[in-house]
Amino acid sequence: MGMERLQKILAHAGYGSRRACEDMIRQGRVIVDGRIAQLGDKADPESQRITLDGQPVRLTQSPAHIYVMLNKPRGAISTVRDPHGRRTVRDLVPLPGRLYPVGRLDADSEGLILMTDDGQLTQRLTHPRYGHDRVYRVLVAGDPEPKTLDRWRRGITLDGKPARFKDVTVASRELDETWLRVTVTEGRNHLVRRIVAALGHPAQRLIRVQLGPLELGELPPKRWRYLTQVEIRALDKEVGVTLNPARPRTQYKRSSRGQSSRRRTSSSRRRRN
Repeated sequence: MGMERLQKILAHAGYGSRRACEDMIRQGRVIVDGRIAQLGDKADPESQRITLDGQPVRLTQSPAHIYVMLNKPRGAISTVRDPHGRRTVRDLVPLPGRLYPVGRLDADSEGLILMTDDGQLTQRLTHPRYGHDRVYRVLVAGDPEPKTLDRWRRGITLDGKPARFKDVTVASRELDETWLRVTVTEGRNHLVRRIVAALGHPAQRLIRVQLGPLELGELPPKRWRYLTQVEIRALDKEVGVTLNPARPRTQYKRSSRGQSSRRRTSSSRRRRN
């Protein structure tokens, strides 16, 4: 677990809210390796002896979480449910439990969506102060000149706030359209589309191919899979917290529609045989 603030350790162990645990520390009720703790102190519960009112503090095991990568198709909504009855990313991942998308892609965008029930990971990946990379393949109208690419890197103003690409390169050109590879570090709504459109090159297609250390790779549209152990360790390092993945039921899945079709086909084959 490593070094953590004492109030966080106590709260995680079930002794109350962090504010209540801070009060316990102020009252001198918490001892670490024989020394009265002070508010702001850190400790490692795995290697140090922590007591509250003379009794050892024992951590409860953190709950196991689900971590799923989905290749969102165009038209799917990045929410758990939609009041207008449109297909959502949750519809494409038919797992039990309270799974939520980490961040959003607008309905016309495609690509990597991370879905999880781990609130701490979601906060670390989406809060602006952490600045995790988001990489997109963007098909834009026209052929942006080098000075336009440089302007995107230096930044423009949107709604009175600066907005820029951390990096942007030309991947390929197709007649009167150009594929760009774009990296941003914030998740402002429609940011990539608005930046390219501001300088006269509206997006025709947008695909997220990377979120932090996670890469979409060859995962087909509408398909989802559990993160691998290598990806879990990379996320651990990226966000600075220890993830506890539940054991996956399977490593590779289709959308619910694809699964139903596969089951019907298998049943038909059995009947014919």
